[in-house]
Amino acid sequence: MRMDVEDADAAIKEKAHVVIENVIRDAKEHLQDLQEKERAYCLFSEAEYIIQNIQWTSCKDFTVERGQQQIEEYMSQTWEFHESWLHWSDYLQEEELKYSKRYHYRVRWSIPTCRKPIPRATACIYFIIEISKIKPPTLPVEVFFILESNKLIHRPGQCRVREKWLKDIIESKRILMDSITF
Repeated sequence: MRMDVEDADAAIKEKAHVVIENVIRDAKEHLQDLQEKERAYCLFSEAEYIIQNIQWTSCKDFTVERGQQQIEEYMSQTWEFHESWLHWSDYLQEEELKYSKRYHYRVRWSIPTCRKPIPRATACIYFIIEISKIKPPTLPVEVFFILESNKLIHRPGQCRVREKWLKDIIESKRILMDSITF
């Protein structure tokens, strides 16, 4: 009787082991298929998309107003956003450095709606236009931008701006505001 119970336990353990091995093997195969599909999609979508840029003004022709115009031109010609997004830009300040001057701008993005024409939160992108004091004045200005709450420095023509970045900033602000009670 005892031998029959041990044999039954051994048979159950062996069947369970086989079932587990099959599940693990199938899960690995499924994961590999998903990874291959994702790789193929990324290669396809990135291969089709060409990161665009504009011709930035030369250092000698730069003015604060021209800088703001070029930021607007860059965003309108190279960024892909849904038409519901609205933005406005401000010149913030001039920063004097040893070998250059930096001009700081802020672009605020939001999605106003009929129900809420004044948005609860906005997402800011900070642009910096740098004018070199040592490079030839005929060279174009250096431009880079930083998204609010991020430290990563982006350069025009080197990255694809994502609408999701702005949505994430606004959503994190909404979550924070909802968590605070007065």
